[in-house]
Amino acid sequence: MLGYIDSVEVMGLVDGPGIRFVTFLTGCKLRCSFCHNPEMWKLKGLEITSEELLKRILKFKNYYIDGGVTFSGGEPLIQSDFLIDILKKCKMCGLHTALDTAGVGGYKYEEILKYTDLVIYDIKALDRNNYKKITGYDIDESLAFLKKCQEMNKKMWLRQVIIPGINDNKEYILNLKKFVKTLKNIEKIELLPYHTMQLAKYEKLKIPYSLKGVEDMDKKKCEQLEALLIKDLF
Repeated sequence: MLGYIDSVEVMGLVDGPGIRFVTFLTGCKLRCSFCHNPEMWKLKGLEITSEELLKRILKFKNYYIDGGVTFSGGEPLIQSDFLIDILKKCKMCGLHTALDTAGVGGYKYEEILKYTDLVIYDIKALDRNNYKKITGYDIDESLAFLKKCQEMNKKMWLRQVIIPGINDNKEYILNLKKFVKTLKNIEKIELLPYHTMQLAKYEKLKIPYSLKGVEDMDKKKCEQLEALLIKDLF
């Protein structure tokens, strides 16, 4: 089974619990206005078999006693068949598996989730209109994936990028809290401050950047909003 990856991180500390082997798969249907990896939109990169990738992972297995393997992107669901194959292999080796996803662009979700221990779900927006503005895509598929996660009682982390002038306000955060309260098995919620480090990539790739002129999100304000979000939530 062949797949396409952009890169790997052998000592990841943020994409799931413990120390993790993070694989960045290429391909994504979304065109998020704040995307920091536009080079991963297309299905290209290093062509690799699931067996070859597993060998790389197992070289570091002893480091992942309290961690595991995370598949990120791009959007890993784009390569659903490859993802299922490598997830199965990882579970056969006793590895904890996590999936960092927006829930868009794949298929065989139930099969994928069967071999996934943790879903790190990226929230783009809460309503149909803003989701379309931010991603260029409809929200229905993402919500359908989230529903399947809930039906299968998957443990979940939630992530939301906070952008100045778009969702960096109390009203949005309180609406986000209401949304989160409708979900179960949520172990963690993170608000990620928007940054502009990706601008050089857009210039190099000659891709127009829709948030040009928007400054980095103030980290302290982002922390304050996160405190408001998680208060009395868990």
